[in-house]
Amino acid sequence: MDGDAVAVMLDPVVYGTKLKGSNDALTVEESTDSTKDTDSEQEEAVRALKTIGATMSCNPSKRPAGRVLSIIRSSPRRDAVIGLLALNPWLPEGETNGRELDYIQLIPTDSKLPMMVITVESLPGCAKERLINGDVSIERELVAARIEEWKEGSDCPKAQVIRMLGRAEEIEPQISAVLFEHAISAANFSSDSLSCLPDAPWKIPAEEYETRKDLRNTCTFTIDPASATDLDDALSFEKVSEKVFRIGVHIADVSRFVIPDTALDREARIRSTSVYIPQHKLPMLPPELSEQACSLVPGEDRLVFSIIWDIDDTGNITGRWIGRSVIRSCCKLSYDDAQDIIDGGFEVDVSGKTGPKLHGQFELKDVVDSLRSLHEITKKMREIRLRNGAFWIEIPKLAILFDESGNPCDSLLDVRKESSFLVEELMLLANRSVAEVISKAFPGCALLRRHAEPRSMKLKEFEEFCRKRGLELDASSSGKLHLALLKMREKLKNDPVLHNILMAQAARAMPLAVYFCTGDLRGREDEWAHCGLSIPLYTHFTSPLRRYPDIVVHRTLAAVVEAEEVYVEKRHSSAASDSDDGIGNGCFTGLCFDEEAAESEEGREALLSAAVRYGVPTSKVVSEVAAHCNERKRASKHAEQSAEDVYLWALLKSKEVMFSDARVLRVGPHFMTVYINKFGIEKRIYFGEVEGLAVTWIATTDTLVLDTLNTKPLQRRHLTRSCRSIEDIVLMMNQCRMVTPEDKNKCINIAPSSYNIQSNVTATPPLRFPLMIRVLSIVPVAIYAISEYNGHVNIEARLCMQ
Repeated sequence: MDGDAVAVMLDPVVYGTKLKGSNDALTVEESTDSTKDTDSEQEEAVRALKTIGATMSCNPSKRPAGRVLSIIRSSPRRDAVIGLLALNPWLPEGETNGRELDYIQLIPTDSKLPMMVITVESLPGCAKERLINGDVSIERELVAARIEEWKEGSDCPKAQVIRMLGRAEEIEPQISAVLFEHAISAANFSSDSLSCLPDAPWKIPAEEYETRKDLRNTCTFTIDPASATDLDDALSFEKVSEKVFRIGVHIADVSRFVIPDTALDREARIRSTSVYIPQHKLPMLPPELSEQACSLVPGEDRLVFSIIWDIDDTGNITGRWIGRSVIRSCCKLSYDDAQDIIDGGFEVDVSGKTGPKLHGQFELKDVVDSLRSLHEITKKMREIRLRNGAFWIEIPKLAILFDESGNPCDSLLDVRKESSFLVEELMLLANRSVAEVISKAFPGCALLRRHAEPRSMKLKEFEEFCRKRGLELDASSSGKLHLALLKMREKLKNDPVLHNILMAQAARAMPLAVYFCTGDLRGREDEWAHCGLSIPLYTHFTSPLRRYPDIVVHRTLAAVVEAEEVYVEKRHSSAASDSDDGIGNGCFTGLCFDEEAAESEEGREALLSAAVRYGVPTSKVVSEVAAHCNERKRASKHAEQSAEDVYLWALLKSKEVMFSDARVLRVGPHFMTVYINKFGIEKRIYFGEVEGLAVTWIATTDTLVLDTLNTKPLQRRHLTRSCRSIEDIVLMMNQCRMVTPEDKNKCINIAPSSYNIQSNVTATPPLRFPLMIRVLSIVPVAIYAISEYNGHVNIEARLCMQ
């Protein structure tokens, strides 16, 4: 029952994953019996949550406990079991009709799951044939399975093998296992979905040029990773006057192609997000859309949703226009190209033989000047945002490097460049602008994204961690937390490793941001806010090729834009028409939302009609979409992390053993946790029940003392079964010899002076017993890859000792 949903629903916002169609008539008020039942369930959940909170407040040292009353729905983990087959015949408990030869065992890679039983008859044909022929190599192959039956009171569920994945010691089977565990589809798109695509090569119909703003004569370009092929956002820049600049964010108009309740829409909704892992790209939409018809490739006319602001030289916004348009990007810049331009080291080659390829009327100098101006403006915008209370936690991300054969050969910690922040700032502004518009126009069914306050217990742990390091932390508000993190950054500028550790600790205190329907939190608008950004309204609009929520938001925004046009035409008003210089002051999409217009009879009629036309979903459907997308977002994040771990495991396996300095994060009577900055990972080294090792933990000072026993080693018969040898936690080295974890008889010569990180050998010389370890001590560790008995791959660390 591990992971199954139980009878108490604790989070009404993320509860429920069943998806339904979105062409229901738009209704603001719903008064059906099912809605009343849902409200009562939510009220009961809130009461239960308050009871748990009160219990925890009265007993801060204890965790709340409960009793399972019933199973509401099965856990998805039942359908995603990865493991190895054990060929020894076995008759499951309580089975009277079968024979031992009819069953074999399945050992899950997840140690939290119990041993399972498989019927030989249910095995896939190839596996069954290999088993009959006595092929024992099948025991080292990963299998994907699902639980078919788990009788009450039984410790051993029956499972069925769905497919064989391949040898557990190889990369691709491990990646396939990761995708299967997290229900991420690697299959091709269905024929029904592909039938919804436009004919290729697709050309923009003439009527689109007539109804959209023509921005093809504006200097527009994209900034993406060099390898990106799905380009869904572009930037534009114009100089209105010496102190006013017109900046545009243009997003691929994917909702023009993905029509509500079509096969393509349903499949995109199920996938919910594109998943990017090393050497693999699992798109949400077919490449015919994401890389061709919708991708903002340079030199081609493309349909987009545009948001254009007039921004003065201090970073303040003075005007805004939102609508559908046509653009033509003049070039594709990589983040490295953009950074070179920002740094001023980018030489403009008028011949066009070097640098990014230009298309159309604009020259490279136009792009360079535009980008540098954008950089200066977005820096000021960022300063304003941080000054208003937003906080920024930057953690270096591990990047795996590959050789020509596609095998991992090295790694590095990738730190984002200023060019990334430039793009991020404008995307944040676009998302915020759209959130303001759709939440006011459709307050009962807008899809937004919220980020709750930091978890109090985690924040207290972080505060205590900082206090013991002599660092002040005021986390009473997001703004004060940001200032405290800035002070830490300045204070630790000579110790970047400790700064990275602190940022990782701070990130743990932060909850994940989630999608939600505004109708679910009606009357609780203070809970709509995004704490990390310190803004009251936020959504996702800028990546419709990679995120399904963005498509829903596009449909809602399209309805607002059309409703504004219809309302203005009926009222014969010029309020939403373009001014002479091209920036309007729309009643619904401008900087100030006209609530009187929206609440008028003409306004309500225009909004309702446009909502039906563009398939704006009801609040119930939006809630279901939000819940499903939250679950898929979490799954994709875990999959990406797991895949990264697999490739790091493969890299370490090829190197046999690698060395690095590590910082001690925590110590206890039986363990120590270390942070290995070279890979940006934490590893725990356990000292409990180690033969020949004396462990003393001084709790008052958080000090761990390790020493070898002076007495005669205990006889093996007096040791517990779990007792390990000292080599399990320590890699013994001397000045000229080293024993690797894989082969204790194999020696590698190492000169004492060669201990350095550049050569993958630790910069700190091997330690000596007795060893006194405190939090933030620097210790040398050996890192290596292991393959466990159940097919799980892992990375372990040992202390390097003399």
